[in-house]
Amino acid sequence: MSQRPPVKDWATDWDHLHPQWVEDPFPIWDELRQRCPIAHTDRFMGVYLPTRYEDVRAVAYDTDSFSSRRVVVRESPPPRVPAPPITSDPPDHRAARMVLLPPFTPDAMKKIEPRARALANELLDKFIERGSCDAAVEYAQEIPVRVIAHMLGLPEGDGDLYRKWIHQILEVGITDNSVLMQAVGEMTHYFMGHVHERMEKPGDDLISYLLKAEFKGQPMGEEYVAGALRLLLIAGIDTTWSGIGSCIWHLAKNPQDRRRLVAEPALMPTAIEELLRAYAPVTMAREVKQETEINGCTFKPGQMVLLSFPAANRDPAMFEDADKVVIDRKENRHAAFGLGIHRCVGSNLARLELTVAVEELLKRIPEFGLDGPVTWSEGTVRGPRRLPIKF
Repeated sequence: MSQRPPVKDWATDWDHLHPQWVEDPFPIWDELRQRCPIAHTDRFMGVYLPTRYEDVRAVAYDTDSFSSRRVVVRESPPPRVPAPPITSDPPDHRAARMVLLPPFTPDAMKKIEPRARALANELLDKFIERGSCDAAVEYAQEIPVRVIAHMLGLPEGDGDLYRKWIHQILEVGITDNSVLMQAVGEMTHYFMGHVHERMEKPGDDLISYLLKAEFKGQPMGEEYVAGALRLLLIAGIDTTWSGIGSCIWHLAKNPQDRRRLVAEPALMPTAIEELLRAYAPVTMAREVKQETEINGCTFKPGQMVLLSFPAANRDPAMFEDADKVVIDRKENRHAAFGLGIHRCVGSNLARLELTVAVEELLKRIPEFGLDGPVTWSEGTVRGPRRLPIKF
C-alpha cells in the first residue's frame, strides 16, 4: 500500500488504510463511538463510518437508501464487475441468493467436514516436527483455499494463484484500478476455462451445479456463473483465513483461553462465536442512493458507507464487556457474518473451517506462543498475513 497522508482527526479525516488503523483499529472505533458515532472522511471521494451496532444495522437493513452495487471503498470507482448476490439489490438479490444457498446448508457441510479435517492434519504434518511455523501462511491461509477448491472441483494446488488475486483485488486494488482489473480479468479467464470444461463434461462439483441452476426461470449463463465463482473465491477464502488466523493469534497470546479449550472441548462452538465477534474479519460497503438521516447524520447520495461489522461487534451498548474476549459468552448476537439481506451465504462453511482448524491444531499442538512480529492485512478484510508461532 502506498504511503498515506497523516490523519488529522479520525472523526473528520479517517483512513482505513492508515498504518495505525491496520495495526489496531479498536481504540479508534472506541473513540469515535464516544465522540462522533458516525464519522466522515473526504478521502475515497467521501465515505461515512458508523461505529455503533444500531447505526450499522440501520444502514444494512435500508436497501432503499443504500445500494450494494459497490461493496468495497476504493480511491476511485472501477468499472462495475457484478458478483451476484453480494452486488445485487432487491428485487434481483433474493433470486441470486437462493441459487447459492443449497450447497452451503448444514447438511451439505457435514459432507465437507471429513475432507476439511484430513486437510488440516496434512498441513500440520508438514511443520509439526519443526517446532515453529507461520500459522497464517502455512495453515490458516491453506485451509479455506483448498476446501473451496475441493467444492468447486478446481486444482487444490492453485492456491498461490488465488492468494495473488485476493491480494490484488482486496488490498493493492483499493488504490490501483489497473491492478484490480488485471486480477479480475485473470480470474474471469481462469473460471471461463473451467466453466467450458464442465459444459462439455459435468461433474459432481459446485461449478456443474451452478451451470444447471436457474435464475428467474432461465439458465444462469456462463458470465453469470463466472461472477458467482469470483464471489465464492474472494468472499469464501480471504474472510475465513483471516478469521482462522485471528483465532490462532488470540490463543497464542492468551494461554488461559487456549488451555481451557484443550481441557473443555465442548466449549468450542461458543468460543468460536466469541472469537468471530471479537475479531470479525469483514467490513463491507454501501453506496448512498438517496439522501437519508440516521442518528442525526445526513447521508448524501453518491458517497459511500464503510459498514464496519467489526466495530458494531465491539459496541458496549450491545455487548457487555465488549472489549474483552469471553469464550463462554452466553448471549452473542454478533454481526460477523453481516446484517440484513446480505448476511453471509457461506456462514456454515466458515464456521466449519474455523472450528476444524482450531480443533485439529489444539489436538496436536496444545501449547504454542508467538514467535515474532505479526503482520496484518490492509483493506476491508482484517486478519494476520504473517503469524509466526513456536511450539
